[in-house]
Amino acid sequence: MKVAVLGAAGGIGQALSLLLKNSLPAGSELALYDVAPVVPGVAVDLSHIPTAVDVKGFGKEDLDAALNGCDIVLIPAGMPRKPGMDRADLFNVNASIVQTLAEGIVKNCPKAMVGVITNPVNGTVPIVAEVFKKAGTYDPARVFGVTTLDVIRAETFIAELKGLNVNDVKVPVIGGHSGTTILPLLSQVEGASFSDEEVAALTKRIQNAGTEVVEAKAGGGSATLSMGAAAARFCLSLVKGMQGEDVVEYAYVEGNGEDAQFFAQPVRLGKNGVEELLSYGELSAFEQQAKEDMLGTLNKDIQEGIDFMNK
Repeated sequence: MKVAVLGAAGGIGQALSLLLKNSLPAGSELALYDVAPVVPGVAVDLSHIPTAVDVKGFGKEDLDAALNGCDIVLIPAGMPRKPGMDRADLFNVNASIVQTLAEGIVKNCPKAMVGVITNPVNGTVPIVAEVFKKAGTYDPARVFGVTTLDVIRAETFIAELKGLNVNDVKVPVIGGHSGTTILPLLSQVEGASFSDEEVAALTKRIQNAGTEVVEAKAGGGSATLSMGAAAARFCLSLVKGMQGEDVVEYAYVEGNGEDAQFFAQPVRLGKNGVEELLSYGELSAFEQQAKEDMLGTLNKDIQEGIDFMNK
């Protein structure tokens, strides 16, 4: 596998690259790209770790070389969220960055799997899709918004609250990847039951967990380490799926449009990306209401990404 991390010198990019250096299949290549001048140093630093994964750094002018022949491209590039800043405030800065990188992918590796991490994901994934559409190479099965962070947070918070082994906790999280568009399906968590008060409090905490980190870092950044871990988990699931294993993950993808044009849901991963869109099952009355309430916001976020590309 050749995996590119675009934005590899940032907080998420470095954490993600470290985890991939230690976990990708032997013989893989890890291409680290960033406009920041430290990226060659990050690559050298990682290259000293004794695993059979070859690491190369690529600077500002070398996007084409970084992307050439890639199987998977992960995009954590962009500006992080600061205290008091909503994910939507990030849009104008990060939209242009994502467009430029997506144009590089279309040019150099149009068949690659593309995992979009750059916030706001609800709007940046449609931008990537539009870039591919304009080039005539769009395959919705190969473009993902990485929402795995919402899933791992939900698993962690529930295991802590209920005293469970976190490895046994599975939490479906559907919808989008910001605020109220994040919808954990607590009614479907096996081995745990929740009072109405717990459902309301847990749902809110999972939705606002990013703010929890931003405030705790007091101006020093946003969720980088947990996001790096989440993105690595998604990437490794994608690798397994591409190698023929049966893998199910939650991701923000263009599906059948039943809820919204792009929607986070369970997907079966395979050699060609999304092999199958899976049902997220029956919702509780609370979850059904929450889903209906957030669809307006989600659709607005999606339209913002499409409009950015068509203005």
